[in-house]
Amino acid sequence: MSLVGLVECKTRDVDSIKRAAREALKLIDHSLHKVEKIVIKPNMCYYWDWSTGQTTDPLFVAALISLFREEISPDVKISIVESDASAMKCKYAFKYLGYEKLAKDCNVDLVNLSTVEAEKAAVRVADEVFEFMIPKIIREADLCVNAPKMKYMSFTKISAALKNIYGCNPYPKKFEYHSKLDKVIVALNKVMPFDLHVLDGLTVCGSKTLRLGLVMASQDPVAIDAVAAKIMGVNPKSVAHLMLAEKEGLGKTSFVIKGFDVDYFRKRFPKRSLSEKVITLGYTVACKLGLDKRLV
Repeated sequence: MSLVGLVECKTRDVDSIKRAAREALKLIDHSLHKVEKIVIKPNMCYYWDWSTGQTTDPLFVAALISLFREEISPDVKISIVESDASAMKCKYAFKYLGYEKLAKDCNVDLVNLSTVEAEKAAVRVADEVFEFMIPKIIREADLCVNAPKMKYMSFTKISAALKNIYGCNPYPKKFEYHSKLDKVIVALNKVMPFDLHVLDGLTVCGSKTLRLGLVMASQDPVAIDAVAAKIMGVNPKSVAHLMLAEKEGLGKTSFVIKGFDVDYFRKRFPKRSLSEKVITLGYTVACKLGLDKRLV
């Protein structure tokens, strides 16, 4: 079984988040070794800022950057990555969500994966072969860090660590994959495996937006997603891409919790309601219509 660390972070500031992230890594017995290149993939699925609970808080990423520089080296090269999507363009999202300022303040690179050099790769999931362009910046990184959110999605029930890697696909028209979304999520995680998953559960969105104060970590994306599902009131066995990921060898749905009991956060999480379904449907329509043009 895989280790999943749960830590409470009561205040939203870099030092507090960094302490919580460091403790979460200790709980899963993860030690940061000497590396030269780090890639961090936050969730920037749309133009909702961190306060909605829909996208990764820039302060959360700033805390990870500070932690890595303290534990590894002040000179380690760090890149924050995201790609264009059907209803979101990085050139707008980076600025609107606070990542341009973060990159400048923290002296890190901000990379649109849809515009950088990539290599073609094929991967099989179940009975189907998929081809993707894999950004070289991810292939060449010494440490790939996934910094997802936990939220409900109409197509996949939940979005957490596995779903966040969907955003590493540089192809912008991602809605074209929706008919095979579960397989595509798993395929992208197989062809672009990330080393560490540190989930931002500081602010979450369900029936309402709530300050949950959760920092969660694991080296297993399947395990951390199984825990996220339980906290959200979703049976992990009902999440198709999660079960497929386990079958394809990406991780285990069985886990050992370290730190806070999962029920501490499960009881407080604002469980899904009709209003959340409406929000998710609205995003789905936006994806198909390309409504990111409203920010041009």
